[in-house]
Amino acid sequence: MSRMITADLVDLDLSAGTKEAAARSLAERMVALGRVTDLDGFLADVAAREAQMPTGLDGGIGIPHCRSAHVTAPTLAFGRSRAGIDFGAADGPADLIFLIAAPAGADDAHLTILSSLARLLMSEDFTRALRSASSASEAAALIAGEEPEPESPEAGSSVDVDGPFGTDGPVEVVGPAGVDGSLGAVAPAPAPAPAPAEVAPFRIVAVTSCPTGIAHTYMAAEALEKGGEAAGVEVVVETQGSAGFTRLDPAVVEAADGVIFAHDVPVREKERFAGKPTVDVGVKAGINRPAELISEVRGKAERGEFTAPAGSPTPVESAGEPTEGYGTKLRKWLMSGVGYMVPFVAAGGLLIALGFAIGGYDIDKAPSVAEHFAWGQADSWAALMFQIGGLAFAFLVPVLAGYIAYGMADRPGLVPGFVGGSIALTIDAGFLGGLAAGLIAGGTVLAIQKVKVPAALRGIMPVVVIPLLASIVVGFLMFLVIGKPIAGLQNALTDWLSGLSGANAVILGALLGLMMCFDLGGPVNKVAYAFAVGGLATPNEGSLKVMAAVMAAGMVPPLAMALATTVRGRLFTRTERENGKAAWVLGASFISEGAIPFAAADPLRVIPAAMAGGAVTGALSMAFECTLRAPHGGVFVIPLIGNPLLYLLAIVAGTVVSAVLVIALKGARKSAPDGVGAGEPPHAETKVAVAA
Repeated sequence: MSRMITADLVDLDLSAGTKEAAARSLAERMVALGRVTDLDGFLADVAAREAQMPTGLDGGIGIPHCRSAHVTAPTLAFGRSRAGIDFGAADGPADLIFLIAAPAGADDAHLTILSSLARLLMSEDFTRALRSASSASEAAALIAGEEPEPESPEAGSSVDVDGPFGTDGPVEVVGPAGVDGSLGAVAPAPAPAPAPAEVAPFRIVAVTSCPTGIAHTYMAAEALEKGGEAAGVEVVVETQGSAGFTRLDPAVVEAADGVIFAHDVPVREKERFAGKPTVDVGVKAGINRPAELISEVRGKAERGEFTAPAGSPTPVESAGEPTEGYGTKLRKWLMSGVGYMVPFVAAGGLLIALGFAIGGYDIDKAPSVAEHFAWGQADSWAALMFQIGGLAFAFLVPVLAGYIAYGMADRPGLVPGFVGGSIALTIDAGFLGGLAAGLIAGGTVLAIQKVKVPAALRGIMPVVVIPLLASIVVGFLMFLVIGKPIAGLQNALTDWLSGLSGANAVILGALLGLMMCFDLGGPVNKVAYAFAVGGLATPNEGSLKVMAAVMAAGMVPPLAMALATTVRGRLFTRTERENGKAAWVLGASFISEGAIPFAAADPLRVIPAAMAGGAVTGALSMAFECTLRAPHGGVFVIPLIGNPLLYLLAIVAGTVVSAVLVIALKGARKSAPDGVGAGEPPHAETKVAVAA
């Protein structure tokens, strides 16, 4: 650790007022020592990590950290702020700030040392000593773990001795220590009272993990272990961090009475913990409220509540914070379904598009290729691709419903979810029916899981009982209760899209463009995209216009950033200029995420500019009555677009608008005397990294 932090990397009077300024101030010390090669690139990586989850912790601690290609050696910088800096902790600003920088390929030994620091931060004695440190060298020594000067024990204390005192073990100091540091008079310590018969403690196994795997992972582990000691509970933690992880002994897992998952990335090999009372939360909950989590899992065990955390987690697991409302959970459940549906959309939609491109729009009338296929005829190959794509597309609604239920209730929700989605197709309830079926299936499974069952039945619950009962409930509701009303609503939506024209179509296009560019592949973007794809399940002129507008708007942000870095490169960092080159290809391919590095570094300028351009493109696409039969592909499916030249014009117009706006906003920041960049050298106008 002494190689990672020196007095030169300590600032005991950190004057920064924001977390971005604090990160910059500490990072500049790393640059001065040659530990960081590109200040702007490193700060962009810090900001991107901060955007995933705030790094403030209760107790006045901020730990911005990241792995970055711009770091030459694992480094730690420390700053102490008198005023405090907001890092997003629930209890207020942080006065102890640790900036942790790890190389992109840091070895396990270095990451293990950094993880040890994370555990130290959970010690009140450690943080108290840092707050009272009077010099940078003293603070660096504390963090590095250098041994303090030994002190002579006081009379009445107990120490371990052996050999010279005629006995091994504790003795009591009964006289003053000698001036030469000798112990003084000693006598055998009183024999300890016999311990009462031990009662087997409640046993918990836990898994902690975070996106970076350097700090929060190990701090949550330390907090849970200390919480277990305070509660008289035996807690054994498996840390799944960047330094790798060592699997818990299967015998320890088998003997556990409960499980705690404190994680923000999927738990690896989660099926090992199946069949036990489980509490599943975000990693910060493990740090901030370990006692509450321990109490919760004990309560579940006492009530006999069964949970089955088998299988891989959903891609958008709940963070589990107490402030998370139903609306947030609902959004995550829906995004789980959409996330699994997208590959079917891409593969099936592109195959259908290729079928149309090769065989024309009448290819949908071709007979089954299983009975009529000619190897040398292009139409047969077109029919083959169209029919494979059609079958893949037919899974959209069942997959959507199945994985919404999976996001809510894990693997037991899959069967009733898929059954409900298939019923939605059967009764023509379409995309809306799939949404309803997934939510009903997940809710039904969660309700069944709350029922107390005998221990002998727990093993068959997730495999037999839950799928059987939930499928019956979902089938009954979809066929006989809510299916027909939803089908009527779906038909009304289809008719509305078919009749869209004039100002209404333009307004819808602008709205969808704003949504596509708001979070660049995030939940709002996915809602707009799912709305468009849902229309392709029952295609008509209106739904094809919507699909065209959504794809065109989604191409704008990366194309605009690429254009801006080309026209006014001096407003962007070297890393951003390199990213701009790749953004040309990403934008042309309809990959909105190509603009994320720019938005992470400067969201207040990039995102509004992108939204403005996306709205322009979406509105123009609808006004030009452009249509699209493929759900993906970017410029590579231009032959399948109705009015292709006007479509390209709409994309160009939105790209220019976004590029001009972002250049203007960044230029205004540079010239503002009291702006964000005030007081920085002329070349540093782009050095402020703002967490998205």
